[in-house]
Amino acid sequence: QVHLVESGGGSVQAGGSLRLSCAASGATYTTSCMAWFRQAPGKEREGVATIDSIGGPTYANSVKGRFTISKDSAKSTLYLQMNSLKPEDTAMYYCAADLLCHGNDYKYWGQGTQVTVSS
Repeated sequence: QVHLVESGGGSVQAGGSLRLSCAASGATYTTSCMAWFRQAPGKEREGVATIDSIGGPTYANSVKGRFTISKDSAKSTLYLQMNSLKPEDTAMYYCAADLLCHGNDYKYWGQGTQVTVSS
């Protein structure tokens, strides 16, 4: 079992930055892939970024060049640096983990952290 806890959300103005963190605990050796997802009110959950031990990070087109995903394996912590934030980035952000990076159906999920960007 893997336990994920996100933090770092908040309210910022457009153009600002936030860094999200996701602390993982438990059987983290079973999860080579970690990812960030987000869900805005009335919208479907969408993938934001992934990172695994095989390939490089991947990003949704909507965040490329603005967001950076990284992982500190020693601390079992996943990060999402978000720069040049836009109002459309407003959503609940979730950390997810699984053995492989694949679609949206990850085995482990955090509780989410809210990001609100005002214009």
